[in-house]
Amino acid sequence: MASHFSKKNLMQIQMERRDFCQQSVTVSLLGFIGGSLTGCVRSQVDREGVSHPLGIKSIKTKLPGVGVPVIKDPQFDSVVVPKGYQAKVFFSWGDPVENHAPLWKGDGTETWQEQQLQAGQNHDGMHFFSIDHESNHGLLVVNHEYINPSHLHPNGPVKGKKRSLDEIKKEQAAHGISIIEIKKRDGIWNIISPSTFARRIHGNTEMEIRGPAAGVEAMKTADDPHGHRVLGTFNNCAMGYTPWGTYLACEENFPNYFVNTNPSDRKSRREHHRYGIKKRSQYGWETSDPRFDATADPSKPFGGQVNEPNRFGWVVEIDPFDRRSKPIKRTAMGRLVRECATPFVAPNGDLAFYMGDDSKGEYVYKFVPSSRYKPNDQESNKHLLDSGALLVAVFHDDGTGTWKELAFGHHGLTPENGFRSQADILINARSAADHVAATPMDRPEWVAVHPQTKSIYVTLTNNTQRGVNHQLNQANPRSNNQHGHILRFSEQDNQPSARSFSWEIYLFGGHSEKKNTHGDIHDDIFSCPDGLYFDSDGRLWIQTDFDDNSHEHARFGLNQMLVSDPRTKSVRRFLVGPKGCEITGITKVPDGTALFVNVQHPGLSFPASDGKSRPRSSTILITKDDGGVVGT
Repeated sequence: MASHFSKKNLMQIQMERRDFCQQSVTVSLLGFIGGSLTGCVRSQVDREGVSHPLGIKSIKTKLPGVGVPVIKDPQFDSVVVPKGYQAKVFFSWGDPVENHAPLWKGDGTETWQEQQLQAGQNHDGMHFFSIDHESNHGLLVVNHEYINPSHLHPNGPVKGKKRSLDEIKKEQAAHGISIIEIKKRDGIWNIISPSTFARRIHGNTEMEIRGPAAGVEAMKTADDPHGHRVLGTFNNCAMGYTPWGTYLACEENFPNYFVNTNPSDRKSRREHHRYGIKKRSQYGWETSDPRFDATADPSKPFGGQVNEPNRFGWVVEIDPFDRRSKPIKRTAMGRLVRECATPFVAPNGDLAFYMGDDSKGEYVYKFVPSSRYKPNDQESNKHLLDSGALLVAVFHDDGTGTWKELAFGHHGLTPENGFRSQADILINARSAADHVAATPMDRPEWVAVHPQTKSIYVTLTNNTQRGVNHQLNQANPRSNNQHGHILRFSEQDNQPSARSFSWEIYLFGGHSEKKNTHGDIHDDIFSCPDGLYFDSDGRLWIQTDFDDNSHEHARFGLNQMLVSDPRTKSVRRFLVGPKGCEITGITKVPDGTALFVNVQHPGLSFPASDGKSRPRSSTILITKDDGGVVGT
């Protein structure tokens, strides 16, 4: 899998600039608070001695410069960033991706064939892949997590017991991943079209299944009797990437897409009930697309589609530089309601990928490949994710932790306890983690690894069942945890393959008015941390996802992005998004001068912001007026 293209190859690619309408959404803070950003306020130095000035002042301070205030206006339909920065809409649902894709019509009349060529809905995790190690030219890979049917179709989905197959195919097409080539020319970022890299991966893209679970009985269906081929990927939330230049799409809430209408059968299958397969699905695709009806059918081979849900919940590896390559579901990494797959690479090539299972009371995992990453041996790296150890975290109350390997024959994962093979453990990773007594967490979501210290940070978004269905523990100490927290830990000897670690709570989200809502943020408060990202200078970017209509979250206004210094724990609010949105997905170019952030499911008419257009999830490009590093 190639990670870079040479300049010579790139010169052979015919490129022309797309006329791309970039709508400015910068809001000057002078309309809110007087003052100006004066560059670096003070330089912070982390434990490794790396200077990473925040440069964004809290609105609580009286020092020069201001951060972004809380915005509570229910009609706010834009994006605000600090004075000295600008934000522009760069890439929205419906924009052309594949070469010769049609322009977005704005009325929902596109066919499913056209939607397969255009950007999907609900942008989420993303990553920038540099071409020739440059900061001004690369590929932007963007997840499309789920759909908004009311906006996707002209008048919303047609009501009825049996749904239109054309509507279902359009909804499947609006899921998946977009790969676009982008380049900065004359100081302006553009999407390149046509491009040899441009590609849409969607709910009917053919994919390969590899690793220990490929070809086993539980992965076979009437449509795929060999268990090596699957169509599509859904609910791709956060993501990961590899040092050899591939993208890792992570399948999160896949159970919502399937049904099993037989209660006794559903209860008997761990693969179904432990992951939340129900008698009703979210979108009703099973009414016209039989592969989403996972009710066992004894008259068909392999029970019909009863095993189809087992083929989702995986890490999907994609080579963004080769549009002819087939995405691969890597079963060695386990089947979860997975949020991310964040890499930690040691100098000797040892590596691990950290993952959160985003549900209340679920667990934190890591995957350690059997072999090392070899920078100069792409053939060796090509299938590095097909073999390795899947481990789950136990957080002890004394601030230490243990990784327990989910391996056949270990920790009671044996036939006597219902685990028949390593493939069975991987398909039922949640049940295996239950059995080894992993620590239930408050919705573990994104994971970020500090580029210098190698400390690992994980967001625990919230858990209103803590203290009721889930016992309190020191890593999750608040009952009815409505505002979440961020936890950080360090591997023993800073080795990704370590089996023990030490941990602490980095920050509690929330305010200070009443019990269980008290946060310990001394600067700009936030609630429900979700997206998490370290830039190369060691700034920690925090994105939020709370219900902005909720009384409990009223004081936080609309969803936002903040930046924090890991050494001092100081926090500055950097961006606030439009009403109804979640701020999610983040990536920087290597030199730090361009930052991409996603505005997901805006609730009004963003980015047109005209009060009548269909709202569109969008990627926002943030730059500094002086051309400097974003965050300084």
